[in-house]
Amino acid sequence: MNIINEQVINGILKQTQSPADKAVLAVLKKARQKKGLSLKEAGILLNLKNKKLINKLFETANHIKNEIYGERIVFFAPLYISDYCVNNCDYCNFHKENTALKRKKLSFEEIKAQVTYLINAGHKRVLLELGEDSEKNTIDYITKAIETIYSVKTPRGSIRRINVNIAATTEENYRKLKKSKIGTYQLFQETYHKETFEKLHTGLKADYQRQLTAYDKAFKAGLDDIGLGVLFGLYDWRFEVLALIMHADYLEKKHGTGPHTISVPRFRPAPSVTYKPEYPVADNDFLKLIAILRLAVPYTGMIISTRESAQIRKQAFKLGISQASAASVTEVGGYGNKKKGVQFEVSDERSLSEVIKSILPQKLLPSFCTACYRLGRTGEHFMELSKPGEIHKFCRVNGLLTFAEYLEDFAKQNGAYKPGYKLINHYLNKIEDKKMRAQVTDKLAQIKNGERDLFY
Repeated sequence: MNIINEQVINGILKQTQSPADKAVLAVLKKARQKKGLSLKEAGILLNLKNKKLINKLFETANHIKNEIYGERIVFFAPLYISDYCVNNCDYCNFHKENTALKRKKLSFEEIKAQVTYLINAGHKRVLLELGEDSEKNTIDYITKAIETIYSVKTPRGSIRRINVNIAATTEENYRKLKKSKIGTYQLFQETYHKETFEKLHTGLKADYQRQLTAYDKAFKAGLDDIGLGVLFGLYDWRFEVLALIMHADYLEKKHGTGPHTISVPRFRPAPSVTYKPEYPVADNDFLKLIAILRLAVPYTGMIISTRESAQIRKQAFKLGISQASAASVTEVGGYGNKKKGVQFEVSDERSLSEVIKSILPQKLLPSFCTACYRLGRTGEHFMELSKPGEIHKFCRVNGLLTFAEYLEDFAKQNGAYKPGYKLINHYLNKIEDKKMRAQVTDKLAQIKNGERDLFY
């Protein structure tokens, strides 16, 4: 099965260059059914320029996000444990030719220290990151790192879920990752435009097909929760959006499970990177592509990073984003140090507590939920709940419980405690099932009394 067909994508973009208002409205009406969009329908929205209809697009994206994932935003932090890399990627500061970078690979004791810092800041979820180097960053090192992260316990909690972003690897190595009880395995294509991909990469990563077909090996190894993404700015963002949709459709048809997440990072500068994006994405277009992806692949979680400013993130939260990094550091061993960005410059440098306080007025529910992965709601089972919009029932309940934990352990002195519980009570009263509402009320009381890690 052909995964990405550039001729088809280019044909759709040309065919939908000047969409009629009537056609746009028909696509938006269909999108509300929460069954996704065809490539042509997505192309109509990608070429949309009418400001009133763009606002209608944004309204529709907000509606679908609330219907499927509800009001919650799940927070996590990236954890970089090694910047050794054999590749030269023009947009990344970890590139092999960066001799000015003093390479680091954390020991397991250093990993424990970084994890302790994150736990004591309020985090419950991390995204494990490292460069590609089969000698320095072996799969055994990675799985031992995962085991180490899970082992750290402090009076303020532990990391309950580890997502992993590592280079394409073998089916055998994916089996080892599966045994390590990871959450989502992320691998970004960076750009789906083959000529651009090959121009921007040298080293093992320059193999376009290896990158594109890695998920087939991951599925064979039993990893059923995967995350797609591109680095917007490397090629035409409209092409990339259609390619993401095409890739998601391929995965669903071949493996019965589409992407659990889609990430939408934009290019950011880095110390040794001289590359300038040939296709920079304006803020308005960036918000537009988030909304379109929410309509086209409604069941997927969408992730935004601290590459984006606080203002852009605030807008994006309403358009489809359901997960966000917070208080990120992109330096190996960087938590607790002053430096924020080494792999790329961080734009939103606020602390986790500042980010949380900022979304409360939007009536967005901060969440640290990890229940689905620990209860087996992954792969096809997750899709069975997310596609009809049933997953938000669990998202809301577990969001309330994990946010209550955060308030009790971290917010009594930072100004979020009272408004946080006001928001909890607001959404508690919206739980229609009286039995479940009573159970949640009881669990919230248990949390106030010191119980932790209660979930549905």
